Amino acid sequence: MLSGFMNFLRACFRPRSDRYVHSSSDAGGCQDGLLWYKDTGQHFNGEFSMAVVQANNLLEDQSQLESGGLSSHECGPYGTFVGVYDGHGGPETSRYINDHLFQHLKRFTSEQQTMSVDVIRKAYQATEEGFLSLVTRQWPMNPQIAAVGSCCLVGVICGGTLYVANLGDSRAVLGRAVKATGEVLAIQLSAEHNACIESVRQELQSLHPDDSQIVVLKHNVWRVKGLIQISKSIGDVYLKKAEFNREPLYPKFRLREPFKKPILSADPSITVHQLQPHDQFVIFASDGLWEHLSNQEAVDIVQNHSRSGIARRLVKTALQEAAKKREMRYSDLKKIDRGVRRHFHDDITVIVVFLNSNLVSKASSVKGPNLSVRGGGVTLPPRTLAPCAMPV
Repeated sequence: MLSGFMNFLRACFRPRSDRYVHSSSDAGGCQDGLLWYKDTGQHFNGEFSMAVVQANNLLEDQSQLESGGLSSHECGPYGTFVGVYDGHGGPETSRYINDHLFQHLKRFTSEQQTMSVDVIRKAYQATEEGFLSLVTRQWPMNPQIAAVGSCCLVGVICGGTLYVANLGDSRAVLGRAVKATGEVLAIQLSAEHNACIESVRQELQSLHPDDSQIVVLKHNVWRVKGLIQISKSIGDVYLKKAEFNREPLYPKFRLREPFKKPILSADPSITVHQLQPHDQFVIFASDGLWEHLSNQEAVDIVQNHSRSGIARRLVKTALQEAAKKREMRYSDLKKIDRGVRRHFHDDITVIVVFLNSNLVSKASSVKGPNLSVRGGGVTLPPRTLAPCAMPV
């Protein structure tokens, strides 16, 4: 049996990376096999580094960094927007968020003429409503889109304030210098919504007191309705609107009992942090990174290495840990192709945003150049079969 599995893996190894079309971001990232990276760049408040490694057959993680104008008006405000969107069930929701959330944020900022918690909440709501409309339109031809969703982590730096909004289990971690000791402490800024957290299970049980099956321990993992680990997301309409939890949706997604109120929520947890001179950097990453590194381990890596390529270094360290857990060499893990790679690790997205206190303290009305970067992935040429296939 073991030899059969190894044959399966060998069939999925990549002898050449040039059989993929290399895609790049708006600001010219690089592709190396399943790894996309932009080692360094300049945003409104300092430097940044980005990296994405693909594990799924289709990249489900999407990400972006937008710097400069945060509204539709030329008069500002100005700052930095970071988004990490960890999709599940397919890439449709995370791609939709990548295309629409920042545009909604700019529109609401223009209306209110300022950045605020309310602006961010409204941008999330408009994105959720837009995706629901898309599902409604596509349901007759593509009903399975009702079971596609995404976590949604956003950071906005504007006028010396850092806003962090989150749905799901991606994470934002601040690195803060301690003057007395020279250490850099990890401070988690985002609240997570995963049923493995007891407080999340308690919240679900209080919201659904008549449902003894609202959270179920399945194969040693807590899941909402035995189906999904996260309690908040964009999409996953099949657990929000009962009319989409029926045939022709696949039976594995259909609940036995109809529900009267949404099981999952799209209302983000939002924290507001006044940035201080000792705040050094923020790591925004999908849970693929945090499965293998603790908050402090990630912060230590950033603190102890050069800034250029630091996101790529974090991804590599996570992959080395994933290989170690499977008792294999990192060099062999890198040879396993997308799709099969998902058995070893998830898609991983990392954006490290460095904070220059001189730039952070600038008024949000001071204009800066616009920059737009999107995390990339591999795409296949038209009419090309996926390279990984079961051996005949």
